[in-house]
Amino acid sequence: MQKTKLLIFDIDGTLVDSTTAYHKVVIKAMQEMGFVTIDTNFNALKHHTDSYALLFNYEKNFNQRFSEALLDDFEELLVKYLKKQSPTVEIKGAKQSIEELKKSEYAIVFATGSLPKAALLKMKEAGIWIDPEVLATSKTSFTREGFVLEAIGKAKSYYNVTDFEKIIAVGDGVWDLKTAQNLDIDFIGIGAKNKELMEQEGMQHWFKDFTNFDLSKV
Repeated sequence: MQKTKLLIFDIDGTLVDSTTAYHKVVIKAMQEMGFVTIDTNFNALKHHTDSYALLFNYEKNFNQRFSEALLDDFEELLVKYLKKQSPTVEIKGAKQSIEELKKSEYAIVFATGSLPKAALLKMKEAGIWIDPEVLATSKTSFTREGFVLEAIGKAKSYYNVTDFEKIIAVGDGVWDLKTAQNLDIDFIGIGAKNKELMEQEGMQHWFKDFTNFDLSKV
């Protein structure tokens, strides 16, 4: 089927129930890298991404300029600690929704503040389809706008589409909503945790999970 529309999915808290557990993994990885003082309020950072959290805390701890080469070490540690936890599970209905959407007019890509190996592991554990070719992460951009734009570019290449007639971002946090607003694309909120905050910031479409995910209502 020709893909005429695009869905850009966040991963943590949107497709997989990983937010709290992954937060602990990020902290453990930083501790193993020698960080003594860690600002754990990642939501309050300038960019809500793994790479920026690493940069911010690295420069805070070591008082020297961050090197992007550190992302490789950090990524391997994230995977190490993820494997020591209970397997990541899906947000209710996510696996089935993705399978159904693959057969629709919607192209699917993934844009996450996580790093690629960690993101792929979480999706594999949850049993949700993902192709690395349509995954954009914070390893290539500290900003969410950066990797969402990268995801759009990957979608055009992967699905052989010049332009999509409609683009919708799907996420669970205010940071996801703000990114969509900054890029002037539509947005669907997922999950109850940040619903009120997202509504205050202008969210118009929302679903508790994917058991009632109906794009005809958007």
